[in-house]
Amino acid sequence: MLISLIYVGCEEKDTIMAIEDEIRALAAKYASKLKANVHARVFEMKADDTSHYLIYRVLGVTDQEGELIDIYQNKGRFLYKYAGSFLEEAAKLCYKRKFPDSHSLRIPNTEGSRPKTFEIDCVVGTDALEIKWKDATTDGDHITKEHTRLKAVKNAGYQPIRVMFYYPNRDQAIRIQKTLQTLYEGLGGKYYSADTAWEYIEITTGVDLKAILEELAAENTRANGH
Repeated sequence: MLISLIYVGCEEKDTIMAIEDEIRALAAKYASKLKANVHARVFEMKADDTSHYLIYRVLGVTDQEGELIDIYQNKGRFLYKYAGSFLEEAAKLCYKRKFPDSHSLRIPNTEGSRPKTFEIDCVVGTDALEIKWKDATTDGDHITKEHTRLKAVKNAGYQPIRVMFYYPNRDQAIRIQKTLQTLYEGLGGKYYSADTAWEYIEITTGVDLKAILEELAAENTRANGH
């Protein structure tokens, strides 16, 4: 019996180490892509027309400040794109390790003609996970589109589940999220955000994804001398 327990413990430890290695490799891939794309965009911007700096100066912003604002606005676009894609893929790795049959899936839009299909980020049995790193939208049309998607998911025989790791800060965006939560729950789905999202991943996959990411972040901080 003791030998069996030791074996199970070692097997579980090996599984955790394996998923850590996968997430570490994924982070390195995304960091490399982010760096390359930002570098290319900043180089490209050197040839940009900067005549719009006139308006910046009219509003009390110097040319130097305007240049930095434009550069970081472009950097921010890439950062948000890759941050979201990385975290979604990392979460899907956790599910793939626990549930090898989990997968992304496109389903028909049974509630309208546009779009023709919707994508489910991760299907686990009859659970249809929508994985978001954050959602700061304030567009009211977003509610209508999401309601349509949720009904299509339900019609396809799945339980819609939203997993959003970071909750928005602005009042309008918060109101949108509260409405979305009501929509999910009204259709028999589930809505997890912030701490409950991280907890949901750990409970359902056995992987403490947040702890892994915190360790990777700490390693990068130490490597950068901070």
